[in-house]
Amino acid sequence: MASVFSKIIAGEIPCYKIYEDEKVLAFLDIHPETKGHTLVIPKVEVDKIYDLPEEDYQALFAAVKKIAAHMDEVLGRRTLMKVIGTDVPHAHVHLMPQDDTWEYGRTLELSSEEMEEIRQKLAF
Repeated sequence: MASVFSKIIAGEIPCYKIYEDEKVLAFLDIHPETKGHTLVIPKVEVDKIYDLPEEDYQALFAAVKKIAAHMDEVLGRRTLMKVIGTDVPHAHVHLMPQDDTWEYGRTLELSSEEMEEIRQKLAF
């Protein structure tokens, strides 16, 4: 059964896309911990990052580096990175702009207008 992320890649579920290439897709998390919280996913569905074929692993982290640097520049804040791997069984990396009010387990409720505004700022 395809993960929710594979359904996003296939276009079956919409997302606030900020970056895409032949191997990677990045989009805003719909349950963000900070404004701009982005998920970077390989287009190959594997449960664990370390199970990715080497080429896909390298492509994922090259994209993470590129997107994080872009986020730093556009938002003027440090970008934090998390790899947890428990919420969706499809390898992914969380990129989150640093937020002094962040608390563990917090999620923000953002309107679709706020999400689109952030997407436009971060989109490549």
